[in-house]
Amino acid sequence: MDAHLRDLRYFVAIAEELSFTRAAERLFVSQPALSKQLKQLEELMRVRLLDRDRRTVALTAAGRALLPAARDMLLAWDETQRAVSDAAAAEASMLTVGLSTSVGRGLLADVRARFAERRPSWTIRLRQVDWGDPTAGLAEGEVDVAFVWLPIPRQEAFTVQVVAEEPRWVAVRDDHPLAGRESVAFTELLDEPFLALPEGAGPLRDFWLALDERAGHPVRIGATVANSDETFTAIEDGSGIVLMASGNAAIYRRPGIAALPVTGLAPSRLAVAWRADDHRTAIRDLLCTLLPEPLTCDVSQ
Repeated sequence: MDAHLRDLRYFVAIAEELSFTRAAERLFVSQPALSKQLKQLEELMRVRLLDRDRRTVALTAAGRALLPAARDMLLAWDETQRAVSDAAAAEASMLTVGLSTSVGRGLLADVRARFAERRPSWTIRLRQVDWGDPTAGLAEGEVDVAFVWLPIPRQEAFTVQVVAEEPRWVAVRDDHPLAGRESVAFTELLDEPFLALPEGAGPLRDFWLALDERAGHPVRIGATVANSDETFTAIEDGSGIVLMASGNAAIYRRPGIAALPVTGLAPSRLAVAWRADDHRTAIRDLLCTLLPEPLTCDVSQ
């Protein structure tokens, strides 16, 4: 049986990070899943690739021999996928845009209209991705461009441009003591149970729990939610409250839930992101509908 590319990708991440924790964060997977795949690869190859204990991870001689070959195979596969995707996109005349929440704010309608002016025969397909992947499909190559909330894991791997900056609000059930207030200070929310994104969301999970503004005060997790439907179900059943951007508070307004501004928090930032090495002219044209002209002119350089 041949090794799977996924196993090689996991091995390379561990070998480069020399940490199961950092490798799991980089790959958006759990540490148990990562360990299981590495063990499977070692059993398949009948060698030990890593020496590890509670504090250190080191490559064995076999691991050092495998690493450059694994990198080459993954690079070749990534380039092949990119070539196939480019060919398919050109044939289908389609670009896929990833998002994890409703973007609203008039952005998508404006993008569609202006992109149609540049490329009348092309279409934009939207792909909804759960919050376990904060890059909205960009990291896995499932989309061409993504609307993301910052910060995202390994943000330096992408080109990111903020398109909206908005204060954070809190959504609560309409019978919550705060529901009738005009605003609330974040310090008043410290002991409330919060709804949290999946752990794979990394720094974005921390941002929506406002860890930086807690001054060490521990967070209470009422439930973990992976999308907006789960979020509002959890609010309605009393599992907790949730922070959101003010624009999303307007988009997701519904009976039984109240939303109000929160003071004492840094604003949220909605951004458009794309792979730094993606220089297709179709991507440039799409970005031209969103970004200032000087920046978009540089996209294809």
